[in-house]
Amino acid sequence: MEYRRIGATGLKVSELCLGCMTFGRETDEATARKILDRFIDVGGNFLDTANVYAAGASEAILGNILGERRNSLVVATKVRFNANAFIGKPVPPNQIGLSRGHIMSEVENSLRRLKTDYIDLYQVHSWDFETPIEETMRALDDLVR
Repeated sequence: MEYRRIGATGLKVSELCLGCMTFGRETDEATARKILDRFIDVGGNFLDTANVYAAGASEAILGNILGERRNSLVVATKVRFNANAFIGKPVPPNQIGLSRGHIMSEVENSLRRLKTDYIDLYQVHSWDFETPIEETMRALDDLVR
């Protein structure tokens, strides 16, 4: 497996990234564990999920199967949407988007589901036309600090 640096972060990630979007949807936990085990066996270390994949189940399954391997893996997750929107439930107006409040709330939810105290790469899932970019960037910078 070849590895590449993520910008100036110092992190090296495998050229292949394991997308975990199907965990909790088409892929149950036992199968997800087998997939992760095989990915690690071939040298993979880069995992991608999001707070909304399978209404949060993707992150929860990943958190359950990472275990002691967590420190040798690079975990990426995303924020922007609210899982309720994908399962037909109402979404309160401040629980979606890239406002500081929503970002801070969702990072805590992601950390809890992932059973970790840090996220290696926290990404915005898509643009938010209603929130000033300065507010979003300030919140993300505060998380890094």
